[in-house]
Amino acid sequence: MRIHAIPVDVVDRARKTIDEHHVHLAEEPGSPLRCCLRRSGEGEPVVLFRYSPTAGRGVYEEVGPVFVHAEPCEGLERTDVLPEALSKAPRVLRAYDGSGRIHGGELAAPEELESAVSKLLADPVVVEVQVRSLSHGCFLFAVTPG
Repeated sequence: MRIHAIPVDVVDRARKTIDEHHVHLAEEPGSPLRCCLRRSGEGEPVVLFRYSPTAGRGVYEEVGPVFVHAEPCEGLERTDVLPEALSKAPRVLRAYDGSGRIHGGELAAPEELESAVSKLLADPVVVEVQVRSLSHGCFLFAVTPG
């Protein structure tokens, strides 16, 4: 499997934009950062903005709030391992086919996350699985077949 954060070009645009959909914050530590897939540390400024992952299209397109570092960061450390910092709580998994339609999904406990994602990706119709917050439904990261 291959792990995907929000694309760098999208994050760069968000960092440069301040409007009703892009807010620069000095947030409390622990915000789930979608640029490097870890949680924010003490004193790290973040940007909160609206984001719509590309997998869902048409009526399946979803928009939600996401946090990224306000300044450029190193990005993902590894793209072949689920990010530990964002895998410690129950998650909603949504599988998408190549036309952008939802093709199944499930809830996964932290200890089941990797196997649940692998099971969804084993379906040849599935091109991407989105991992989302159970409590808020926010997009955390995407997983595609490796």
